Amino acid sequence: MKSINCNGSLINLGTPKVMGILNITPDSFFDGGKYSDTTKILTHVDKMLNEGATFIDVGAYSSRPGAKHISEEEELNRILPVIKLLKSNFSNILISVDTFRSNVAKQCVDSGACMVNDISAGNIDTAMFSIIASLQVPYIIMHMQGSPQNMQKNPVYNDVVKDILFFFSKKIHKLYTLGINDIIADVGFGFGKTVTQNYELLKNLDLFHSLEIPILTGLSRKSMLFKPLEITQTQALNATTSANTIALLKGVSILRVHDVKEAMEAIKIVELLNDN
Repeated sequence: MKSINCNGSLINLGTPKVMGILNITPDSFFDGGKYSDTTKILTHVDKMLNEGATFIDVGAYSSRPGAKHISEEEELNRILPVIKLLKSNFSNILISVDTFRSNVAKQCVDSGACMVNDISAGNIDTAMFSIIASLQVPYIIMHMQGSPQNMQKNPVYNDVVKDILFFFSKKIHKLYTLGINDIIADVGFGFGKTVTQNYELLKNLDLFHSLEIPILTGLSRKSMLFKPLEITQTQALNATTSANTIALLKGVSILRVHDVKEAMEAIKIVELLNDN
């Protein structure tokens, strides 16, 4: 498995890594509004880093189904001070910026972020690919049908696995032609998929290795886990760990999670299994 270059640090993805989530939105589906002041942000990030997170993914635009749309100016006003705060308090932190806007991505990288996580894979802002090419940072491309405002209304596929594989193959080819080499794919659990489609993707995650790039999964506390179990997001940690373990057994490279300690434990158990 290849390494990716983050701010000059080569990160070997041969061993799975954890990306801790820092939502600085008032309305994210699980932790909206929790991290609204400097002390809470620093305490939470310090905890995630100490528990083993390799990356911290900072998002200022809520992408939950039906989320309120905000302007680019508001997104920048939320996210830039946090990027600068984290860089000034954690010298070696590897920050991923969760945005679909090319200008937000550029300003965050200029302020110290080292990776861009784009839920739209360049579909919402067509300038994103050229910006990533100029920045030369690792780029996470996620599949989403529609937009956060309408993605769950009636998602339809001919074959969800084949359709998304084809989507990624086209995107990856275009990115390679632009000279972008550090590409990571995220199938986008819950982003324009029914519960059945989500589990079809989870079952067939290993097929995505045919893309020959690292795979990231974001399963943490999602409705595909808690709705079938008739529980809430706050009760979905055990289900999240179960799903993350399945993803690890399918060979994913990065787990994007709210709960770093438990994700690290899942990685350790699967590594012990693979060592024997």
